Amino acid sequence: MTLQRALVLPALFSFLVVPSLAQTSAQTTAASSAPAAPGSAASVTAAAASAQPKFDLAEIHASPYSAQPYMRGGDLRGDRVTIRQATMVNLVANAWSIEGDRVLRGPSWLEIDRFDITAKAPRTTSKDDVKLMLRSLLADRFALVAHPDTKVLPAFVLTVGKNGSKMKEADGTGEPGCQYKPPPDNPPAGSPPPYIAFSCHSVTMADFADDLHNWAGGYLTSPVVDQTNLKGAYDFDFKWTGKGDLAKAGADGISIFDCVDKQLGLKLEAKTAPLPVVFVDAVNEKPTPNAPGLDKALPPPPPAEFEVAILKPSSPDTKGINGSINGSEVKLQGGTLQWFITYGWGIRDEMIADPPKWLNEDRYDLIAKIPHDPATDGPKGAPQLDQDALQDMIKHLLAERFGLQVHMEDRPADGYALVAVNPHLKKADPDNRTGCHEGPGPDGKDPRIANPILGRLLTCQNMTMAQFGDVLRIQAPGYIHSPVLDKTGLTDAYDFTLSFSTAGQLISVPAPKDPNADPNSAAASDPSGGLSLLDAVQKQMGVKLEKEKHPVQMLVIDHVDEHPTDN
Repeated sequence: MTLQRALVLPALFSFLVVPSLAQTSAQTTAASSAPAAPGSAASVTAAAASAQPKFDLAEIHASPYSAQPYMRGGDLRGDRVTIRQATMVNLVANAWSIEGDRVLRGPSWLEIDRFDITAKAPRTTSKDDVKLMLRSLLADRFALVAHPDTKVLPAFVLTVGKNGSKMKEADGTGEPGCQYKPPPDNPPAGSPPPYIAFSCHSVTMADFADDLHNWAGGYLTSPVVDQTNLKGAYDFDFKWTGKGDLAKAGADGISIFDCVDKQLGLKLEAKTAPLPVVFVDAVNEKPTPNAPGLDKALPPPPPAEFEVAILKPSSPDTKGINGSINGSEVKLQGGTLQWFITYGWGIRDEMIADPPKWLNEDRYDLIAKIPHDPATDGPKGAPQLDQDALQDMIKHLLAERFGLQVHMEDRPADGYALVAVNPHLKKADPDNRTGCHEGPGPDGKDPRIANPILGRLLTCQNMTMAQFGDVLRIQAPGYIHSPVLDKTGLTDAYDFTLSFSTAGQLISVPAPKDPNADPNSAAASDPSGGLSLLDAVQKQMGVKLEKEKHPVQMLVIDHVDEHPTDN
């Protein structure tokens, strides 16, 4: 399915997704079912993998530290498949075309260790064969033994409403897919939050169910299963309000459930349904060594550059950032130079050392063309682009047009350390997989239902405090902007659930009377029941996030011109 996808703010650390539509991790509660025994006919072993297609060459190494530790890549571009920052859960999910929360069992490190993979395959390799090659690679290099199965899991079931479908049957012409419809530029002051809108053409219900889960992840925390029994393809338009904006929108708000019901004549209900899963029966934490000479056989490609780029000042009334990628054309409106820098280097604003004030004032519009290099085309000759390539293009553009020169170095900066106060944590079962997910724990309790301002519910298992400190940087970016140091002295792993408000939910909280007080902690005084991350950690876990100065990787600007050179 083709989807025009918009750029998002670097702080979200997402790429090519509709703004505010980043998919939320789904809660997985597996029903009882006996997995196939390792070595059975259903199990994928190294011996069975030998009959599958394989990459011509492959290089694997542990991922370096990253400010955006999310899996990227996995598609064939030219004759290369590149995967970055992937956990074993990511790799198994990609190889079997399922979501990560449906990769079950396996050792505790499955969601913690991250790997980079570069592999070579014939340019004409199909997507399905690329996935089979990845299965072979995991079996050969990690001794992965896994098998697919079906489990009854929580799901949102899509059915036809009692009054029937309101969608129009497609006539079979045109390219199938959904196009994101950006909100109007510069809406009047006081306008309600913009809707998330799509126009879809020749779309099947099976594809719609898959995409709906991705687009409305704030609402749909489990997979969407198509049980409409509608055959063929349909044309339809629909719009809804993002979950985070629903309360702010008031009477103008449209939840995804009301949207599907009233606009499409369908119904979304939280139920259970049989879903495909993959059981990990065995896997090694370390891959076998790479073959010698791979650095010459698989040299890195040269940094990507735009074929042509027009950069001009934005209209004076431009507010915010809006962008899209359509084919080989990149458009972005309202980006400050600071925005371009944070996107190009994959960092947050706080990681730029002593930026000049004007860096985040003047706004620019960018219209650029992605170069068409047949060597990197997909199997059907379509231009291919990924986050790393676009970041390289932005870096080159800034160096060329603004004379930007930078380097990274450790500098003292505000950060946090975890300190034990009165720990009340449950020791974990060491056999459980280490990780955190959004949603209730085994008890099923969800405080967000009774008190929506507690917008986050983080359930963690088999997690040490050192691991938790690193997770906070990823899971709570509104509060935490650098790695959290573990100074608790606690060496065990624990199971716990953490309920708190997002930083955005607490924006309206009055400033603390004490000018030296931490505003995050003061936010707990919100009379509506909001609770900051800092106070939640101390009250619910008995440990404290204590502010301190410690060395943090910062981007230092050696030179930058205030205005770009002419087009």
